[in-house]
Amino acid sequence: MVSSDARATKVLQQSVLRRALTTRDASNLHVYFDGAVIARYRAIEGAQLLRTRSVGRVTLTGRWSLDVGIAPDGSLHVPFQDLVDRLPEDEWAHWIDHLLARPVSPAFLQMRLSAGACVDDGEPEAWT
Repeated sequence: MVSSDARATKVLQQSVLRRALTTRDASNLHVYFDGAVIARYRAIEGAQLLRTRSVGRVTLTGRWSLDVGIAPDGSLHVPFQDLVDRLPEDEWAHWIDHLLARPVSPAFLQMRLSAGACVDDGEPEAWT
């Protein structure tokens, strides 16, 4: 049985996707990170880490700030465009290292990353 919170969360995520599709603008689609990504900033003098139960902000005063969503499991999510616009490039590698990977088809990702790539992973199969 799916909880009402899970249903409400799914409806919100569907709304974000629906808006992205309708506007043909994926900038508000979220990217997901392990909450440990924040640990680095605890050690930086002058960094501010603010949060409630479900939202937070990382600020390096005078340099940048980034708002994050905090999921019930402690993982974080950020709109893609905020990563581009608000997070300096020299921070990108750190956040990429903490990306939460979803189950995917590695062959499909490789095909999308390399133009013209063809990955043979067996004979065609029927959809079941």
